[in-house]
Amino acid sequence: MKTAETIGSAPQKWQAFFIKIADIYRFIVRIFKETFSFPIEIEELLKQCYIQGNRTLWLVSFASLLAGVVFTKQSRPSLIEFGAESWLPSLVSLAIVRGLGPLITALICAGKLGSSMGAELSSMNVTEQIDAMEASGTNPFKYLVTTRVLAITLMLPVLVVYSNMVALMGSYIAVHFFSQTTFKLFFSQAFESITFLDIFSTLIKPILYGFAIGVVSTYAGYYSSRATVGVGKAANQAVVVSMVMVFVIEFITIQVLGTMR
Repeated sequence: MKTAETIGSAPQKWQAFFIKIADIYRFIVRIFKETFSFPIEIEELLKQCYIQGNRTLWLVSFASLLAGVVFTKQSRPSLIEFGAESWLPSLVSLAIVRGLGPLITALICAGKLGSSMGAELSSMNVTEQIDAMEASGTNPFKYLVTTRVLAITLMLPVLVVYSNMVALMGSYIAVHFFSQTTFKLFFSQAFESITFLDIFSTLIKPILYGFAIGVVSTYAGYYSSRATVGVGKAANQAVVVSMVMVFVIEFITIQVLGTMR
């Protein structure tokens, strides 16, 4: 049986939810405004691009190589049953370029970079470094938030292209081990099935992933609580929400691009 307290708390929860949505909307609008306003923090932007790419490069390399090998080994027996083993390079390349490569890279960046950005900004908030930057006349939002969001938005497509190539190399190693397929034959068959729309999707999706991860992570850290426990909450919120947003964007882009094929 519902009490008056639980009935009264429901509108308050909905009100808090819509206030949070409005805050995120204003946060995104401010990012766009700061992006196209002067001065532009080029040095900090390049520094963040290097840091974010360097932090995830080896993890992306290992995961992509392993994903290419594992996916090829799992797909090969099914194709052999139907006498279509020669289709393996085309099948693997389409799976990697259309979905597997961007998704793996985005999830790695959400876990590695999302938690890092959330925890870093939250710790600066707890130690009042952000307030000190405002007092000294620096724009902390442009310096801390905008540069990080732009950096991950720019670096994720680069990492995805690299991830796709590493995954294809892993697939080639597995195919060559089983059927002695040459390097030239494998990649000629792999690239034959890739269309311009596939290349477009493998570039546009990581841009959306990167922007979503950057917004979620920086928002969680920049507006975290001033208590020390807020650092852990910000890092956890950044990772969880970023991963959910990656899957939501993946679902939406699949529906949109599916109508264009």
